[in-house]
Amino acid sequence: MKEVEQQVMNIVKKRRKSLPREGVVLKLMKFLKQDFEKQQVKVGRDLLFNILREHNMLTLRKKYSARTTNSHHRFYKYSNIIKDLEVTRLNQVWASDITYIRTIKGFCYLALITDMYSKKIVGYDLSDSLELKGCLRALNKAIYQAKDIKGLVHHSDRGIQYCSNVYTQILKRKMINISMTEENHCYENAMAERVNGILKDEFYIDQAFMNVAHAKRAAKNAIKLYNEVRLHLSLNFKTPNMVYKLTV
Repeated sequence: MKEVEQQVMNIVKKRRKSLPREGVVLKLMKFLKQDFEKQQVKVGRDLLFNILREHNMLTLRKKYSARTTNSHHRFYKYSNIIKDLEVTRLNQVWASDITYIRTIKGFCYLALITDMYSKKIVGYDLSDSLELKGCLRALNKAIYQAKDIKGLVHHSDRGIQYCSNVYTQILKRKMINISMTEENHCYENAMAERVNGILKDEFYIDQAFMNVAHAKRAAKNAIKLYNEVRLHLSLNFKTPNMVYKLTV
């Protein structure tokens, strides 16, 4: 193995200890630029890509399929009011969704609330049931940590959890506007779907855990890394926490 190639692999492996499935070469180049310069390693995007490909270190997206949305219920379904909205500030729109996590004994469910401007996960809860309580805990966490939610829109699919009277009454009491998908659930809630995919693809929460407690520890760690370490192309190579703190 060439000396430069070995140096590059050593640097990338160090980064991958915290983000083992980070596959976007542009982000690696940005994050590792100083490391390459310190060791006087000259490597461009194409060379880095070729080295990663040669050593099977390019990650591939997986497809997931599990139904967490039950929109056949008696509760009122709200319109999509963010369809043509330009998101320009913090706490303007929160995207909410539920994704499944496997355990040896069955599924548990991760309720997530993400700020669409900073991409930060501002509230979450993992439970062994699709009942309302998990979504409520995630919502209350998000509201508790937010400093200013004036004009906030809560966007979700039309699942029974988000349409329930208990959930919508909390939003109304806090004067949070309600928005829901209307036709294409994935397309109209793309931000939430994207976050779900990142957590599973890049942070190993797509595996089967021993039990719910084990899954909770993994989810907590994954969300911490997502918020504090993972660089986002759409945030100009910043982390969600960086953007959130800069604009609070």
